[in-house]
Amino acid sequence: MDSTIVAILVQDGIVNGAIYALLALSLVLVFAVTRVVFVPQGEFVAYGALTYAALDSGSTPGSLWLLCALGALAFVAGVIRRGPVLRLAVTSLVLPAVVTGLTLWLAPLKPGVAVNAALALAIVTPMAPYIYRIGFQPLAEASVLVLLIAAVAVHLVLAGLGLVFFGPEGSRATAFADFSLSLGDLTLPGQALWILGLTAALMAGLYGFFGFTLLGKALRATAVNRLGARLVGIATAQSGGIAFALAGAIGALSGILVVPLTTVYYDSGFVIGLKGFTAAIIAGMGSYPGAVLAALAVGVLESFSSFWASAFKEVIVFTAIIPVLLWRSLRHVTLEDEEE
Repeated sequence: MDSTIVAILVQDGIVNGAIYALLALSLVLVFAVTRVVFVPQGEFVAYGALTYAALDSGSTPGSLWLLCALGALAFVAGVIRRGPVLRLAVTSLVLPAVVTGLTLWLAPLKPGVAVNAALALAIVTPMAPYIYRIGFQPLAEASVLVLLIAAVAVHLVLAGLGLVFFGPEGSRATAFADFSLSLGDLTLPGQALWILGLTAALMAGLYGFFGFTLLGKALRATAVNRLGARLVGIATAQSGGIAFALAGAIGALSGILVVPLTTVYYDSGFVIGLKGFTAAIIAGMGSYPGAVLAALAVGVLESFSSFWASAFKEVIVFTAIIPVLLWRSLRHVTLEDEEE
C-alpha cells in the first residue's frame, strides 16, 4: 500500500465520516434532551434520499402521503392531551397541506436540485416531531428501556412503510455539482465537497444555536436537568419536539447528500444510522465534539477495512465498539448501597 492509496482511503473515510458525524450529533442531541435512543434515525436518511430521488425523476414521492397521515395523527394526539388547538392545526394540518400542494405543483416540472432538496427536507423533517408527539411524548417519564423499545417499534414501522412507498428497487439522484477538484493524485468530486462544506456549516450552526440562542440554551438546560428545566419554566415537551425536528432535518439532509454518490434502498439507512450510533456510543452519548471525532474515525476505519477485507468491513466497524465498552465498564465504579 503506497501513500497515494492511503490518501485516497483517508479521503473516502473523511467524506463518509462527515455523514456519520451528522447522524451521531443528532443521536446525541435527541438522547440528551429526551433520553430516547433514536433508532429510526437511519430511516430518515433513507426517506430523505428516496424522496429527493423521486422528486428528481419528476414523480410524487410516497412519503408525501405519510407526512399527511402523521400530521393528522399528531393533531388528534395533541387534541386528546388538550393542547392549543389553533397551533396544533397550523403545525399538523396546514403545514402538510401546504407542502403537499407545493409538491404536487412543482414535482412534475422538475424544478432543479435546490428546489427538490428543499421540498425533500420539507416533506421528511416534520415527520420526526409528529412521531415524537404521537409515540414518545406520552412516554416522556418512562424508563430508558421502554423508550428504546418504542424507538425499535418506530424503526420497524418506518422500514415497512418505506418498502410500501418506495419499493424494493434502489435509487440514485442528480448530484449538487458535476465538477471535481484535483489535489495532486487525489480527485475530490463536487458532491464530496458539498458534503464536507454543508457538514462543517451545520456543525458551526449547531454550535452557535446551542451557545448563543435562548432556545438552544433551553435545550441544553433540558439535557442537563429535565426536572430543573421544568421548574424554571422551560417547556420540556416542546424541547423534545424541537430536538426531534433537528434530528429529522439532519437525517433527511444526510440522505440527500448521500443519494447522488451511491444507490440507496428503503432499508439502506439502517446500516448508515448504526455507524452514526457507533460513533455516538464511542463518544459516550453526551459529547458533541467527541461524536464528530469518533464519526470521522469510524469513517476512516470503514474505508481501510473495505480495502483490506471488504467482506468483513461492517463487522470490523461494529466490533470497534467492543473495546470502548470494555474500557468504559472498567472505569465505571459501582457504589454499594449504604446500609441504614
